[in-house]
Amino acid sequence: MKHAWPLAAVAGALALPSIASARPVTLETQLANYGGDGAYLAIYLTDRNGRHQRTLWVAAPKAKYWKHLRDWSRATGGTARVDGISGASVGAGRSLRVSVEVADALIDAGYEIHIDTAVEKMKENPSEVVLPLTAAGAGKPVAGRGYVKSFRYTL
Repeated sequence: MKHAWPLAAVAGALALPSIASARPVTLETQLANYGGDGAYLAIYLTDRNGRHQRTLWVAAPKAKYWKHLRDWSRATGGTARVDGISGASVGAGRSLRVSVEVADALIDAGYEIHIDTAVEKMKENPSEVVLPLTAAGAGKPVAGRGYVKSFRYTL
């Protein structure tokens, strides 16, 4: 019996990587040439019930503008933690490319990627892009319904 504890610890340590495995996911957003100031973007994941699960990237350097990323702001209660996952706004006609780690368990499990966009003195687009996070959808560009000309993710 005194050998059972070390064996259980080793078995648990070997099982942990398979439970917590993640992969890099590259998010590529190309903005349309809409003729305005830089766009703010929030890229985030929701579960199959539409509940916010994780913020992947925020291109909005000042928290005072986050309320204009309406669906994301509402889902996070306006108090999202974005340290290390945020950057500058993205200019018209420019692109944003970031890599994030996503748990393998979230792929093909009913999760969706959302992108909210807003531009100062222009229209706000909550959930401008919504698409399922699937292996089959990886690499396939989709158009937004506002400032996003195209978005795609690669696994």
